[in-house]
Amino acid sequence: MTDWDRITAAVGVSQGGDKDRGRELLMECWDATEPADHAHRCVLAHYLADTETEIGKEVAWDEKALEEHAFLAEDDLAALGIPSARSLRPSLHLNLADGYHRQDRTDLAQAHLERGQAATEALQDDGYGKMIRSGLDNLAQRMTTPR
Repeated sequence: MTDWDRITAAVGVSQGGDKDRGRELLMECWDATEPADHAHRCVLAHYLADTETEIGKEVAWDEKALEEHAFLAEDDLAALGIPSARSLRPSLHLNLADGYHRQDRTDLAQAHLERGQAATEALQDDGYGKMIRSGLDNLAQRMTTPR
């Protein structure tokens, strides 16, 4: 089994409803990485954030995912069926903007929302692209609506 196979299996468990077991598997994968394994670490951090129940920990993983993404070459995620690493960037900014918004860190939330919106040119006009664009639009609306 390749590293990517282990990672996608762990993501599947996590997103399949067993967050606790998924988190354990994702952490096992994380612990097996080296600091130079930027593609693996980016994807793992992206999904580890979704397993957190505390907003501070969630945001920390989202920050790590974006930090690791900065080191990716364009084809580093091709093994996952993601032909352009740039197409993950809008989702990473969306997640950070949402986390910062929930932490009442308004300036950071706005900055990442704008970066996510600016990066949408890398998205295709498919289900994933529409989902991320919709998420950015929904977050923008939530951020302008008083709580």
